[in-house]
Amino acid sequence: MSAENRIIELGLILPPPPTPGGNYVPWRIGGGLLFLSGVGPRLPDGSSMTGKVGSSITIAQGYITARQCGLNLLANMRAALGSLDRVDTILKVLGMVNAIPEFQDHPKVINGCTDLFVEVFGENGRPARSAVGMGSLPGNISTEVEAIVLLKS
Repeated sequence: MSAENRIIELGLILPPPPTPGGNYVPWRIGGGLLFLSGVGPRLPDGSSMTGKVGSSITIAQGYITARQCGLNLLANMRAALGSLDRVDTILKVLGMVNAIPEFQDHPKVINGCTDLFVEVFGENGRPARSAVGMGSLPGNISTEVEAIVLLKS
């Protein structure tokens, strides 16, 4: 099944692509790869999901924020490529979690994004991945995720 059809089947609504908040571009294409800048859990109304995982945000809530990052990355993929059907494989994901120093379950949070990618792309959505903790993230967002995508030839 195509990724675009899978989005419909799952009932997912992709938000408008987030606008960069600095001196960078949301993506670059080169060598058959799509490099996606990090995105936060920005909602369609422009607000963001904020808070520190392990204090004001639970693991389950963090999972939801990482899933929202995934939706924003899918929106950027579609904007960059015209269709998610041009995606061959999600190669690499870097997930950053705004967490208290004692927090140890970063992978459980970032699963929110990578579980979404597997839902949309099947096994080709299962990336190599890093899930790391940060002392803070811009605007106190709970999560930020970036990705590298292999394009279909």
